[in-house]
Amino acid sequence: METANRYRTIWISDTHLGTKGCKANFLLDFLRCNESECLYLVGDIIDGWQLRRSWHWSQTHNDVIQKLLRKARKGTRVVYIPGNHDEFARQYKEMVFGGVSVVSSSVHKMADGRKLLVLHGDEFDGVVRYAKWLAVLGDNAYKLALVLNHWFNLLRHHFGYPYWSLSAYLKNKVKNAVKFIDDFESVVTHEALKRGLDGVVCGHIHKAEIKELDGILYCNDGDWVESCTALVETQAGELKIIHWADVQQTVVSFKAAKTAVAVT
Repeated sequence: METANRYRTIWISDTHLGTKGCKANFLLDFLRCNESECLYLVGDIIDGWQLRRSWHWSQTHNDVIQKLLRKARKGTRVVYIPGNHDEFARQYKEMVFGGVSVVSSSVHKMADGRKLLVLHGDEFDGVVRYAKWLAVLGDNAYKLALVLNHWFNLLRHHFGYPYWSLSAYLKNKVKNAVKFIDDFESVVTHEALKRGLDGVVCGHIHKAEIKELDGILYCNDGDWVESCTALVETQAGELKIIHWADVQQTVVSFKAAKTAVAVT
């Protein structure tokens, strides 16, 4: 696919480069096909937790990093807000590397003047803050779900079905997980309200969403291990969630239909 989409702003997070679950091919394709004036990397870009346990770094993961740096060199304002999995980068906040600014959080001003707090969100996760061992345990269970998700989607692909996130489906069906997500959204939006801002953009919980809570705009850009989603702001100032796996499937289907017509 050729670059066709130009946005005012793009937010991505939870790519978890350095893990087998990272959908680096989808992410690289997204970065090639979408440009923006500003690109926010909203945490958990590199999974330091996993890399400390065992090394996994494919060429595609390296290509993603190179693509991000290339965007910065060509004039895109790239802002990196480390999360809990790449907390090692927090020691470099307020510094610039290869044109990429590292900050703990940021305030984004939209085209219509609204101001959004941009942060990863783990600081509002009590498990991560006060019981990291439990967070690591949960992380291992989550990775098992991602492995099942991988093999499940290989079978779907074999039978001609598009990508579908089994792990996201299971998470949405678990009552405690749903309550955690609701609580997280409420606390994060309250932080934006407390700072006198109009909304918040975050990552961390791997659930893409745009909605209003108590008059405050809540946006989560999702992830690139399950849903392959990004949050974008159009030149007109409209916010949208892009489901890139669906976009790819549509393009593949369109190309197949064109081929079939040509053969006919």
